[in-house]
Amino acid sequence: MNGAVAAGHPATVEAGVEILEAGGSAADAAVAASLASCVAETVMTGLLGGGHGIYFDRAAGRALNLDCFVVVPGLGARRREAQLLHLEVPFGAELVHYAVGPASCGVPGLPAGLDALWREHGRLDWPRLVEPALRLARDGVEFPPAHAACLEMLAPVMTMDEGARIYASGGALLAAGEILEQPGLVSALELVAEEGASSFYTGSLAAALLGLVEERGGLITSQDLASYEAHWDEPVETEYAGRSYFTRAGLSRVANLLPQLPRLRGLSEPERALVFAAALDGDDLPGETTNLVTLDGDGNACVLTTSLGLGSGDFLPGLDLHLNSMLGETDLVRGDLEPGERMGSMMAPSIALDGDGIALAAGAAGGTRLRSALVQVVAGVLDEGLEPQEAVDRPRMHPATGRVQLEPGFAEETLAALQGAGYEARVWPARHHYFGGVSVVTRTGSAGDPRRSGGSAVLA
Repeated sequence: MNGAVAAGHPATVEAGVEILEAGGSAADAAVAASLASCVAETVMTGLLGGGHGIYFDRAAGRALNLDCFVVVPGLGARRREAQLLHLEVPFGAELVHYAVGPASCGVPGLPAGLDALWREHGRLDWPRLVEPALRLARDGVEFPPAHAACLEMLAPVMTMDEGARIYASGGALLAAGEILEQPGLVSALELVAEEGASSFYTGSLAAALLGLVEERGGLITSQDLASYEAHWDEPVETEYAGRSYFTRAGLSRVANLLPQLPRLRGLSEPERALVFAAALDGDDLPGETTNLVTLDGDGNACVLTTSLGLGSGDFLPGLDLHLNSMLGETDLVRGDLEPGERMGSMMAPSIALDGDGIALAAGAAGGTRLRSALVQVVAGVLDEGLEPQEAVDRPRMHPATGRVQLEPGFAEETLAALQGAGYEARVWPARHHYFGGVSVVTRTGSAGDPRRSGGSAVLA
């Protein structure tokens, strides 16, 4: 295999493949793919968001985590209460409370993270990595079915402010198969190509963000932006299914959970479902995220998960950049928020190694369902021996507070086993983006998640 890319949109995949074919590293491909995702997947992510990544350097034999998540704002300013806009957003059959508005925006970290990834492991010039995203912004990009379904759910936020022009031109929501046009992103990406990531922290895009924040009562200060840094950290290492598994600590607790799973190979579907129900039961709050995986011909790999949260509903005028809403995400707000502190995250980009190098590189999107989705796919590949696409396509379940949500396709015996164990089992009518989005690459193939209209490609 001379390389592979898996991501949440075919255009994101194509951007990564283009850079690999141009001689770029896994880091270069991840940067270009992430920039492209900020054009093609703007209901899931954006350049004013944050993320977490993991990079495996084959020559050094070392994996490192990249922390470019959002920071609590307010440095150098008088402490004041955030004025948030509270909404009830339909999520499946339930209404979920969200807090949005400019004061929900944390200090963005994704641009700094992409810059750090490129500077440490990149081979190509920075402007070359921006080219695929800039081309998408100029031409527009097809809006896939999963994104249309997500937009319908998030319409109260996505069509606020400038979002109405982007996602509901003429009064009707953008539909699957139509072209997503965001002309302001052309100007934004031209600045990114010219000024680099610093544009968001001390340059032209920083000035635009601070102007909007001051006008609308946000909390971000110039000191917040100028002091932001992406961090490289040692990953958490554990053993799973005979491989060394590297990921990050955090709210997902994937590193704690995987080693506690019994062997699944050979279990029946009802037995496997009971294992997952017991291991994964927890909170159930929505969140929109995207994930990508890149592998180059030298055996280097990168997994990058990014998000805007729900999105604040505010866009930089003329630039079509949506502000994040991380300070309004109830599953991330744990205790008092102090200016300058990193916020917590469910993200868990992961790499598994054996004696021959990369056995698996994977990550997931989906808020609190991220853990369920990732663990089920990782277990399917590493323990049960499934091919990547088979593991991703298999019906998924998500337990939360005694209720198990299930995609269609589980046997009646499985439902009976769950109910017999005291769980309320709810079967959804169709496969749904609620159940997360997993991107995965192994030695034998790659997979994007159809629940998010994802895709993948392998370079022969």
